[in-house]
Amino acid sequence: MIAPPRAELLSLNTATVREQWNLRQMIEGCARHGIRGISPWRDKLGELGAAEAARLIRQHELAVTGLCRGGMFPAADAAGRRAAIDDNWRAIDDAATIGARCLVLVVGGIPAGSKDLAGARQMVIDGIAAVLDHARASRVPLAIEPLHPMYCADRACVNTLDQALDICDALDPAPPGASPSGAIGVAVDAYHVWWDPNLPRALERARPERLLAYHICDWLVPTTDLLLDRGMMGDGVIDLPALRARLEGSGYRGFHEVEILSTRWWQRDPDEVLRIVRERHLRCS
Repeated sequence: MIAPPRAELLSLNTATVREQWNLRQMIEGCARHGIRGISPWRDKLGELGAAEAARLIRQHELAVTGLCRGGMFPAADAAGRRAAIDDNWRAIDDAATIGARCLVLVVGGIPAGSKDLAGARQMVIDGIAAVLDHARASRVPLAIEPLHPMYCADRACVNTLDQALDICDALDPAPPGASPSGAIGVAVDAYHVWWDPNLPRALERARPERLLAYHICDWLVPTTDLLLDRGMMGDGVIDLPALRARLEGSGYRGFHEVEILSTRWWQRDPDEVLRIVRERHLRCS
């Protein structure tokens, strides 16, 4: 029997209500509904301003479980790759300002006009390496989020937890018997990794220092839109309690961040959405 999750570990990824609320409303909504964590997206953060967001987050005593998103490193030319690195530096600065526990990296896909998947993956490694020292100095861990293979071409050419951990081990190696620095790790998103037959082994491989974030939602059958039809926990086929148990067995003790990109849920009253999020978190995850 898997114990239910602790209510105080619930976090709202603001994508869940992005079409109804601005970031100020999201922060106030979390406080109103007793949700103790929040993970903003950068467009909403930019509208409010990082300094004002940090003030409101502190005022409402919320934990910032992540900032979404950095990454998108591959580009067709050196100028594009440099621009991506500069953008990630700015994202790290914003994450530090709001006290984010990590900057989530959606690493990017194959550059337009290219078919060089291996080259794109090398650009990802090179891009992360170029910003890692700044992240370390800013005390903002980088969380590589592997995305489902359907996004390999355009959004993320890192598609399994093992691939993400390989990059972590290459860029932040730990001597035998020592722990990694924690400057780089992974964000485990149930929507993107639940299908992987090697996931249990990869979670056993992961060290607690590498497990920086955990995102939850559900996979609907049928799924009508592969980007914008994620399900509320309990409405789909992912065994979320079992996944959480495996994650906790690997040492994860952080928040459970609900991230539901869904045109269906964006049509609902956001206070109703947050009430359902709270109930489903305890009952279905």
